[in-house]
Amino acid sequence: MHKRFTRKKILGIAGLLVTACGEPPGTPAPERPPFLEASAVTGLDFVHFNGMSGQFYFPEITGPGVALLDFDRDGDLDAFLLQGKMLPPDRDPEQARFPPPKGPAPTHRLFRNDLDPTTAEGPSRLRFVDVTAASGLALNDYGMAVATGDFDRDGWVDLYIANYGPNRLLRNRGDGTFEDVTESSHTDDPRWSTAAVFLDVDGDGWLDLYIANYVDFSIGTHKLCRSATGAKDYCGPLSFAPQPDRLLRNRGDGTFEDITLKSGIHAAFGAALGVVPGDFDGDGALDLYVANDGSANQLWSNHGGRFSDEALLAGCALNAEGRPEASMGIDAADFDRDGDEDLFMTHLAQETNTLYVNDGSGNFEDATREAGPGRSSWTKTGFGTGWFDYDNDGWLDLLVANGAVRVIEEQRQAGEPYPLRERNQLFRRIPGEGWEDRTEAAGDAFELVEVSRAAAFGDLDNDGDTDVLIVNNSGPARLLLNQVGQDNPWLGLRLVQGDPPQDALGAWVGVHRRGAPTLWRRVRTTASYAAANDPRVLVGLGDGAEVSGVEVHWPGGPRELFSAPQTGRYHTLTQGTGEPASP
Repeated sequence: MHKRFTRKKILGIAGLLVTACGEPPGTPAPERPPFLEASAVTGLDFVHFNGMSGQFYFPEITGPGVALLDFDRDGDLDAFLLQGKMLPPDRDPEQARFPPPKGPAPTHRLFRNDLDPTTAEGPSRLRFVDVTAASGLALNDYGMAVATGDFDRDGWVDLYIANYGPNRLLRNRGDGTFEDVTESSHTDDPRWSTAAVFLDVDGDGWLDLYIANYVDFSIGTHKLCRSATGAKDYCGPLSFAPQPDRLLRNRGDGTFEDITLKSGIHAAFGAALGVVPGDFDGDGALDLYVANDGSANQLWSNHGGRFSDEALLAGCALNAEGRPEASMGIDAADFDRDGDEDLFMTHLAQETNTLYVNDGSGNFEDATREAGPGRSSWTKTGFGTGWFDYDNDGWLDLLVANGAVRVIEEQRQAGEPYPLRERNQLFRRIPGEGWEDRTEAAGDAFELVEVSRAAAFGDLDNDGDTDVLIVNNSGPARLLLNQVGQDNPWLGLRLVQGDPPQDALGAWVGVHRRGAPTLWRRVRTTASYAAANDPRVLVGLGDGAEVSGVEVHWPGGPRELFSAPQTGRYHTLTQGTGEPASP
């Protein structure tokens, strides 16, 4: 039986809580804004270029992706940002309408994080250094999304780039450089790929690769679409045929085998924009949820390496009204602390973002109206998103990165060169009531009006709270440095397996607490939109319950218990070093 919710009033935005007559005497000092926009002061200098020429080519409004990863194994997160290029590719970038690039053709960029842990909290701890030229990642692709994972089990995290055009698998050599092994590994896909994820679908200890593809668009098949006013505008996905996704099995010898057909993944497809792995039915095998733009979504249930699409019967293919939605960004987490993974995804304006609540057996209910921040999203088009506990109070909050895909007429008439700008949003979880829209109180970073796309989540300054790196289409990257989460108790965990140790992608970890629900988290890097996140698990403990131990369900089935670790720091838990746990 599905869980049912009583209708609760979602709290209004913080600005509406202040009375017109001003604050009464004795009012406490304003709260410190939770985020500081710190890209410039930390050296994260990146501006995306989408190559727009005035023809309204469809790829211009998608991407760019971003990854947070520790590529040099020094214990802090570095940043890899994807770049676009001129459309059509044979045109001079100086012909771009907005913004024309300065200097040579723009490329992807890799920034090394030279974190100084001895410095006091704040942006002065962080310093990003551009190491693109030396890394071999100065690639001139039309980048869409990026996935991270150690596909060859050598202890160094690798990169897979999904492009509008041929994709790339880039092996980390461990010396600060990457090599393109796409051809030798058989991992290319020439179609328009928009997402990818590394996961072990068959439990053999090697990371396989799922590639999500979008639509059959080329410069030659470009169509002219118009807005309601008759002006030129961008087309939507229904103007082109959708493309099938692919599943590649890792053979363990540096090559991959295409198992799309024999795994069953070929049976259904749409214009995919997002994908997230999780064990949604609780059987111990990793499933996949695929978010399709404008068509039914898929829930690929894993039955020993063969997959069947259960989304329609499970209640998460369509919304509560039986309609498909735009489905750009996607995340999965146990937001209600009942031990299973729920789904949240972002959509177009006038569709609302959608919350699907898992009943524990892999069946879902669309609870958007009852418990989700749907009303505040009605006028926005969401892309990057994530469940994260920004204030470490023990409850998962939500961030949504917004940016339109159809021209906003008021901005066009005002002369805006890229009239798709919208504000991002922050929602704080209020137990028993839903989410409070905290956008107005979230700091200067949330006053910006830009065309935001990917959002990657991770603790960039290692101070125990989650920061967010947002990349804007045809705009600068924005680093949202968390200013408040470290004030509450927290516990950080890195789960590793193998020799040399690799992040145990897919592990399910529970932080047991005395007299309080266990806080469950999934180890994964792929979620949000076009992004790769911090593989570490960060758990807020602000509700005061004492940690009594940690339980880990490792990929492939083994379960272990670990004694209660010290809070307020990061710990590495290695498979095989805990006590066996009963199933």
